Amino acid sequence: MPVDRHRLKDDLHRLVGERHPLSSLIRLQEVETYLHRQFTDAGLTVTKHSFQALGGTYHNVIGTARPTAQPSQSAPPLILAAHFDTVQGSPGADDNASALAVLLSITRQVRAMTLGRPIRFIAFNLEEDNLLGSAAYAALLRKNRETIHGAIVLECVGYASHQHNSQKIPPGVPIAVPTTGNFLAVIGNERSQALTGAVAKAMQSHLPIVPLVVPGNGEKLPDTRRSDHTSFWEQGFPAVMLTDTANFRNPHYHRPTDTLDTLNLDFIASVADGVTAAVIALAGQPTA
Repeated sequence: MPVDRHRLKDDLHRLVGERHPLSSLIRLQEVETYLHRQFTDAGLTVTKHSFQALGGTYHNVIGTARPTAQPSQSAPPLILAAHFDTVQGSPGADDNASALAVLLSITRQVRAMTLGRPIRFIAFNLEEDNLLGSAAYAALLRKNRETIHGAIVLECVGYASHQHNSQKIPPGVPIAVPTTGNFLAVIGNERSQALTGAVAKAMQSHLPIVPLVVPGNGEKLPDTRRSDHTSFWEQGFPAVMLTDTANFRNPHYHRPTDTLDTLNLDFIASVADGVTAAVIALAGQPTA
């Protein structure tokens, strides 16, 4: 089922606005509450993961969809995640309301899926502060000796251009990158090679995909480490980042001009359809 564009646009309107723990804490908390409510309305089992940071207590919001087939209860979960904070001074439409809108659109479709494993939808807090929310969560997974099927982390998925030379190339990238910024990058590390391939394959019929597998944990390509997937990499879990490449395409990245009117709704809808296909491919088949 194609994404509901009216809901997509409504979510974007409700999510955009500076969301920072120092300059706009109330707005950050309002969006946290909104995400909690939307997860609940989608029929997910909702919990909060609390962690200490910046002299206070913050929360990641987690919504779990249970597997449909009873024998699959022990299958490791698939994680689908995006962060909900912004830098100071930016309304954060692309970074990262676009990803949250995609996340929410999939939560509303998951009820109609036959799931072979649990799906954890996670809205991470404090990504812009050294990945603090996801780092706390990934460390907890490791401490509890949990396993996961993989994590798909959405990071800036709303800006696209069909203009030639609209795409800049991050330094050191070892693959050919298109110079037209109308694709989505799927970035994994060596441990996540199979996950990267599976996600790219599932999404490629919905929009142009450029997959990249980086050596190690991406230490030699620091631009590939700039989101919550890195917290999973550092704890040894497979994870991929989906991104429009942020400042290598979007001139409004981390600026006051990262507003709703700069987003490409057709592109966001295609990302949502592509990620839905990836979720079905990775979690929609009953597992033995």
